[in-house]
Amino acid sequence: MSNSPRRIRRAARILLIDEHERLLLIRFAPPSRRAFWCGVGGECDPDEDFHAAAVREVFEETGLQVESCGPEIAQRMDDFITLEGEPVTSDERFFRVRTTSFTPDCAGHTDLERALIKEFRWFSAAELAEWHEPVFPVNILELLETEVSR
Repeated sequence: MSNSPRRIRRAARILLIDEHERLLLIRFAPPSRRAFWCGVGGECDPDEDFHAAAVREVFEETGLQVESCGPEIAQRMDDFITLEGEPVTSDERFFRVRTTSFTPDCAGHTDLERALIKEFRWFSAAELAEWHEPVFPVNILELLETEVSR
């Protein structure tokens, strides 16, 4: 096993919440591991800040155009293995975006996303608390309650 440091993977994560206080999550089903759910978001492009990445990721993953994703509401660091199999240390920033319920448009998805994304679903907090498949991050219910501190 290599002792080289993991690459820092900067990512914007968006809590996309509709008028019914439901959170939009995406179901990923990679062939090599258990299916899981996570919110909209992804890695920042080189020289892209977290806010710009958040706006871009909302559009690419859902087709929804937003001018801003508002202030950062949370930050976390974690070690994990990407869907491409790369061990990384993530530097994730979370943003809350309110919208009306809509059906996501997958036109902006990458080939990898087309292969692995199997479903979009709006979840209530009660549904999330009882969901039978893994949801990431594991503290997503706490993040939903996070107040903007700035």
